[in-house]
Amino acid sequence: MTTHDRLNRVRRVLGRVLAGFAGGLLVVMTALVLYQVFTRYVLGEPAAFTEELVRYALIWTSMISAAYAFLHRKHMALLFVRDRLSPSAQKALIVGTDVLVLVFAVVVLIVGGTMLALSAATNYSALLGVSRGLVYTIGPIAGVAIVFAQVLNIWEDLTGEVPAETERTD
Repeated sequence: MTTHDRLNRVRRVLGRVLAGFAGGLLVVMTALVLYQVFTRYVLGEPAAFTEELVRYALIWTSMISAAYAFLHRKHMALLFVRDRLSPSAQKALIVGTDVLVLVFAVVVLIVGGTMLALSAATNYSALLGVSRGLVYTIGPIAGVAIVFAQVLNIWEDLTGEVPAETERTD
């Protein structure tokens, strides 16, 4: 098995995990919103916990989906600047951008997110009584996923190999 095959396998497995987790959270959020609508309009007493739980699930879904987008290079980009550059300058810009995202993921999401989660560990939410530190752990989790994605992306930038996952996604 070549390095390219191994990296494609890592990308495929990580993509499935992230997509499955985000998809599961979307299903949970949909069920919770439907339950809240039912309790509000049919039973006349809305379930208060659902609003807070949906908010936390939305935060987690957003962060996991961002990691998935980095993995498959599907984030929005302004291409008009890149497209005006020479091929070597384009490559340098792409590698530089990927390195900046990697540094951001490490410093802000993993280190900063861990510090935030630890500092909020004794702060509990109003309705659910859940530690806010638990809610904030999604920062480091998404950060680790983005780091993996960016390492794969930088490797592909430098070697010129195109991942099998992104060849047929446009």
